Amino acid sequence: MKHLPNLLTVARLVLTLLMFASLVAIGAGERGAPIPDVVGVWLVRFSLGAFIVAAVTDFLDGWMARRWEVTSLAGAILDPIADKVLVCGAIIGLLTVGMPYWFAALGGLILFREFAVAALREVLAPRGIKLPVTFLAKTKTTVQLLALAGLMILAFWPVWEIDWPVAQLQTAWLWAEMLLFLATLVTVWTGVEYGRAAARALR
Repeated sequence: MKHLPNLLTVARLVLTLLMFASLVAIGAGERGAPIPDVVGVWLVRFSLGAFIVAAVTDFLDGWMARRWEVTSLAGAILDPIADKVLVCGAIIGLLTVGMPYWFAALGGLILFREFAVAALREVLAPRGIKLPVTFLAKTKTTVQLLALAGLMILAFWPVWEIDWPVAQLQTAWLWAEMLLFLATLVTVWTGVEYGRAAARALR
C-alpha cells in the first residue's frame, strides 16, 4: 500500500508516453500517409482518455501519500517530473496535429518556463539551495491540465459525434483559449517568482 502513490506517478509517466505517441501518430497521418478512420478515431479517444486518467493521478498520488503518511524522497522527485512531462507531452503532441498559432505561442511560453525552472533547480541543487513548490505553482498545473483537456476535446470535436450548434462551439473555443491564456500567465508569473527566490538565495 505504501508504494501505491509512487506506482500511480510511474503510471502517469507511462500514460503520458502513450498519449504523446498517439497524438504524434495522428499528426503524422494528417501530413503523410493517412491512417484508417477507425484507427484515427481510436487514437484520438485513447489519447484523451490517457490524458484525463494521467491528470487524475496527479491529484491522487499526492493525496494518498499525505493521507497514508507514506511520503518518500522518490515520490517528491518523481511527482513534479511527471507533472511537467504530462503538460509538455500534451502541448507538443497537440502541436503535431496542427493547432492554431496562438496555441503554439502560449504553449511555447509554458514549455520555456517549465524547462527554465527545471534547469534553475539543477543549478541550485549542488549549492544546497531548494525552491519549494508554492501553492500558486500547484494551482497553475491544475489550470494547465484543465485548459489542455478542453482544447484536446475541441480539437477533435467530430470524433465525439455530438451535435452542438456552431455558436456554442465557438464560445467553447473562446473559453478554452482564455483558460490557456490564464494558465500561461500564472505559469510565467510563478517562473518569475522562482527566479526572484533563487536570486535572493544566492545573495
